[in-house]
Amino acid sequence: MSPSRRRRLPPRAVDAAGYLQAFLLAGVATVLVTRAYLQATGFPQLGGGGLHIAHVLWGGLLMAVGMGVALVFLGGAARTLGAILGGIGFGLFIDEVGKFVTARTDYFYRPAASIIYGVFALLVVITQAMRGRTRLTSGERVANALDTVVGGVGRGLTDRRRVAALRLVRGAGPDVEYAVSQLLDAVPHRKPPPRRFWHPWLARLRAWAVRLITARRVVSLVVVYLIVEPVVTVVAVAVDGVTGELDEAREWGAVLGVSASALVAAVLGIRAAFLLRRDRPGAFRLFKLALLVDLLFGQLFNFTVNQFGALAALGLDLFLLAVVTAEARRLRTGAD
Repeated sequence: MSPSRRRRLPPRAVDAAGYLQAFLLAGVATVLVTRAYLQATGFPQLGGGGLHIAHVLWGGLLMAVGMGVALVFLGGAARTLGAILGGIGFGLFIDEVGKFVTARTDYFYRPAASIIYGVFALLVVITQAMRGRTRLTSGERVANALDTVVGGVGRGLTDRRRVAALRLVRGAGPDVEYAVSQLLDAVPHRKPPPRRFWHPWLARLRAWAVRLITARRVVSLVVVYLIVEPVVTVVAVAVDGVTGELDEAREWGAVLGVSASALVAAVLGIRAAFLLRRDRPGAFRLFKLALLVDLLFGQLFNFTVNQFGALAALGLDLFLLAVVTAEARRLRTGAD
């Protein structure tokens, strides 16, 4: 985008990816909790006498509340709270998508799970595209620094937030840097939040996860799985097609979509296997591409075939992606 067009738009938030992530996580958690609760309780209905109070209405209400919080209050904390409330509302809304794409308002419409997954996958792509790739202009950095000052007027600012604001205006000119520094001095100081009892456990869990995904044996097992599993899937679907079992599948079109994704992943995996000895970084780039094909294409059909039972396969794919990404980063940086 040209600088002249960029100046005509409102300043972008430096923490925009974080707000989107809060919205996304709240929405995903809401869908999973809602489905689990309805399954456990036998899908109860609120209302009577011909009335049915669908949870899409509560979703709309929460989205309105979340937007209201972000519109009425200033500062990043209000935006985060608004994103979480809006995400919960959006999760309740999108959970009932089957009712609004079918003539008989069918909540149990099988492709609904794929639609829900596709929407959240798109949000993940948007969030990742924004994270670390949004180069703010000098004016936008100054606007974000001033927004930090405004957000700290009532609650105060920690030293870390002050340093972050000063870093944003670095290079904007001595007058701007001095003015922002003076404004920060006028904002009350706030101590950082106390260390919670779960922080050491969280740090240990994070360290254990890093050791797991970078272990040589785990990487080797993942490589074998990425080469073998897509081939097995393609062969199994081909056998079902020959024996006629595929014709009896309830969602045979989605099964073909899964097999097409597996075929692409198999080709990429076999190609990566031949590259392992002479071009290991290139091989892991292909492994990562194969996983992204499955996550962004194959899982759409998998959720139609297996409904929310596909969450296990999705979790496995995310673990494999973490291992492959960590190994690709190690090879790129030349770490031992």
